[in-house]
Amino acid sequence: MPEESSPAESRTFAGGGLSEPVTEAGRRLLEVLQRHTPVIAAECAANDRTATFPVHLFEGLRKDGVLGATVPAGLGGLGVSSMHDVALALAEVARADAGVALALHMQFSRGLTLDFEWRHGAERARPLAEGLLRAMGTGEAVICGAVKDAGTTTVLRPDGVGGLRLDGRKTLVSMAQIATHFVVSARWRAEGEPERLVAPVVPRSATGLSVTDDWDGMGMRSSGTVDVVFDGCPVPQESVLQRGPAGRRNDAALAGQTVSSIAMLGIYVGIAGAAREVAVAHAARRGGPAPAAVRTLVAGTGARLYGLRHAVAAALLEADRLADDLGGDLQARGRAMMTPFQYAKMLVNRDAVGIVDDCLTLVGGAAYANSHPLARMYRDVRAGGFMHPYNFVDGVDYLSDIALA
Repeated sequence: MPEESSPAESRTFAGGGLSEPVTEAGRRLLEVLQRHTPVIAAECAANDRTATFPVHLFEGLRKDGVLGATVPAGLGGLGVSSMHDVALALAEVARADAGVALALHMQFSRGLTLDFEWRHGAERARPLAEGLLRAMGTGEAVICGAVKDAGTTTVLRPDGVGGLRLDGRKTLVSMAQIATHFVVSARWRAEGEPERLVAPVVPRSATGLSVTDDWDGMGMRSSGTVDVVFDGCPVPQESVLQRGPAGRRNDAALAGQTVSSIAMLGIYVGIAGAAREVAVAHAARRGGPAPAAVRTLVAGTGARLYGLRHAVAAALLEADRLADDLGGDLQARGRAMMTPFQYAKMLVNRDAVGIVDDCLTLVGGAAYANSHPLARMYRDVRAGGFMHPYNFVDGVDYLSDIALA
């Protein structure tokens, strides 16, 4: 069984403010990434200016095994299973270029979710998950999640001749330029059957699939975040992951959503930390006694960053603790993973933005030029509020429901 060939990795659950890995695999990943971040940082400004996705940088990451980081070691990857350590790795990359970190998150999150599918998913889903993980481990597969619909709902349905077809358009698909496969959030619709949620896995080579080249975002400009169109794409039955009934609340599914997305918080913590370093260094270079307002901002941004790091680390470690705990109430488990995630995300969306904003105040008008690193960080950090799950409105609804129900 997969569970026997992929033993739970030894890890500690001590807090550390998202500063140190809690697993040896996470430590190895961080060491590899630190060899790449100087090059990523050196190209960041140019890629931001032209909204260029740095394909060659990802080729370097692939050669060093980074694109297989969250694939189990038994399937050829680095074996990073801790969401805490994935978030820490993303924070390190985000300090150099948040857009690259956002794109890398796509691959890391797919490894985490497919690993769970392989070990705990339905019997028919395990061969699909294993094949994809092995391909990720060798660097052959780059897999994007395609979640957000652009206009109409993306639908998987019978094609009338014994197969399946996928139709729809997804937006905000990061790293799509180099993706070999897309895991697509869709609705299953067939006459006489209840509508349900599915996730077909579609190779880039599929007939009817096209990747646009239209990214001109305000921030995250190096992330290669574009639209992907599915126009009658054929999908084999064995390439469809089942996700449950549509239109009905299923709190058990919150666990999978947490695993897929929570590590992304590390990106915004990384941006806030990098912004504060820039601003504090600028203030220190002024010489002489710092004015009281400068001291207030330096102390305040430090305090908020400290709180942010520890809140995010706590939510990540709780998600790690519960990830493989399938012995009890799965609905309660889903809520226990999602709720700390959403509290931490709400803090990140508020305080990471506030920290970067205060850093602009510390530096002054020079930071208002697009060529200044703080200008890029200001645009990049704002993206966190739009990431699911959840945006601000849905997050408030979820957290207030949990509190008031």
